[in-house]
Parts: sequence; C-alpha cells; structure tokens
Amino acid sequence: MAADNLTEEIGRLHELARRFIDNVEQVIVGQRSSIEMLLVALLSEGHVILEDVPGVGKTTLAKAVARSLRVGFKRIQFTADLLPSDVTGLNYFNQQTGQFEFLPGPIMAHVVLADEINRATPRTQACLLEAMQERQVTVDGETRPLPRPFLVLATQNPVEQAGTFPLPEAQLDRFLLRVRQGYPTFESENRILLRFERTNPLAHLASVVDAEELLAMKDVRRRVRVADKVREYLVAVVRATREHPSIRLGASPRATQGLYTAAQALAAIRGRDFVLPDDVKALAGPVLAHRLVLHAQTRLQGYDKEAVVAQILEQTDVPLG
Repeated sequence: MAADNLTEEIGRLHELARRFIDNVEQVIVGQRSSIEMLLVALLSEGHVILEDVPGVGKTTLAKAVARSLRVGFKRIQFTADLLPSDVTGLNYFNQQTGQFEFLPGPIMAHVVLADEINRATPRTQACLLEAMQERQVTVDGETRPLPRPFLVLATQNPVEQAGTFPLPEAQLDRFLLRVRQGYPTFESENRILLRFERTNPLAHLASVVDAEELLAMKDVRRRVRVADKVREYLVAVVRATREHPSIRLGASPRATQGLYTAAQALAAIRGRDFVLPDDVKALAGPVLAHRLVLHAQTRLQGYDKEAVVAQILEQTDVPLG
C-alpha cells in the first residue's frame, strides 16, 4: 500500500513539474534542461549559480522561475557599495513608538535573485552564508528564520573580471548547482525573436505552483529510493575528485549529500520513485564542477572542471542491474 501511495504521489509531482517547466518555457526558449535543474534545486532545498556570458537570459530565467511560483520574490543588484544590512535588513528607531523595529531586507523572501553576486565585496557576500546554509539571518544578535521554501539564484559573468570579487571556495560550496545556459541554437534564437517581437511574455506569465505544493513535492522527493549499488556509485564518483591528479581540492561531503538529494529530485521530476546511475551522471557536472580547484598546470593545459568531471565519470564503474 505504501508503494502504491508513493507511485501516485510521484505521478502528481511529475505532473506539477511538467506544468512548471512548460510555464517557464513560455518565456525561455530552448533551455528545458536548465529549467529542470532549477526545479531540482527547489526540491532539494539548494541554491544555484547561473554563470554565463552577458545576454543569454540568466536574469530572465530567474524571473520566469520566480513568476511561476506563487511565492515572494526579491531581486538584489550586487555592487561594490552594497552593505550587508542592505541584504539582511536592519533595526531602526521608530520615533512614533519610541522603540527599535526591524526593517526586513530583500533576503527575507522565498526566491532571491542575487544579480552579479561577484560584484559585491567579500563582507557583503559573506552575509549570505548564514542565510543559505541555516535558512536564517542574525541582525544585532537576534536570529530570524527565513521563509520556506527559500532559494537563492545568483548570477555572475565568468568573462568580465574588472571590479569583481571571486566567490571563495567556502561560499561556492553552499551552492548546490552551477547552471550554464550557453548560446542558443539557430532555431532557438529565431524563435526568441518571434516570441519577443510584439510583447514581453514575462509580463503575462502566470503562477502555476504555490508554496504548499512545493513543500509537499519536497516531502515526496525524500522518499525516492536509492539502491545500495547506486548510492555506492555516487559516493565513488565524489571520492574520485579527491584522488584525481588534476584536482588540488576535491568535492566535500556536503557535495556528496547534495548530489544524493539532487538525484532523488531529478528522478521524481522525471516520474520515477527510484534513482538511476544516469541521474547521477546528469548531475555530476552541475553539482561537483564549481566546487573543485584544479592544479595550475591542468588549467594551463586547457582543461576545465567539467572536462575533469566527465573524465571521472568515464573512469568510474557503473553498477549493472
């Protein structure tokens, strides 16, 4: 009976996921896999870095995801003069009441777009650590919980480095996924022109999933089964990043846990109540690559982190049956 209930719940989750992805695709053309990754992060209670060159739709994708959810959304434009209190909020003295009152910052929303996060100073970047990891903020010694669900979508341009402050490894490790959209195909770029020719579809995008439905989807995700062999394969892939000769700093146990929950979410989104090795393969790059530090010689040879992860996947035995 429990298995039958799980099958039914997975079916409902799959339908909600399809509705959500189809809705975002009314705005975003040719990026179904990227939209799916953002939904994986939502179900895994993780955060996402959208990293790509300017103009490929990072901010538009984040806004379309937020519009598709019936939850609170805030956008923070990160700049060098942004202060931590501009993000978390502050206590101010209300002269009418004669008391200090808390003025919430934009971080107190369900979905937060941290636009160009690497343009803020390390001090301001660091104020996100507690929010992202603990789902709370502390202002003047008082801790306040953040709403659930809570998702940080951070964008950054990997090409332009002038006036930027690269995120340290400890903060990169707080992001579950790094998503790269890339340039659209010829067909997709042609469709973008037609879709935005007369109006901006983002302005008319409806909400299709509310907070209660999303939290229920998360509970179903936790019940997705991971067989012993698949779990051991997942652990072997992560541990291989710590032993690979091209990698100076491998993925942490937090990455192992993140890959595990993300694989559960991806399986559920695709309508399964069990994880396949293919789910682990599909997520290894987005979950692991941004957490790795390569040796300088490896970078000089032209290898990037995604290529090293792909090499690890080729060298790790995949369980059969």
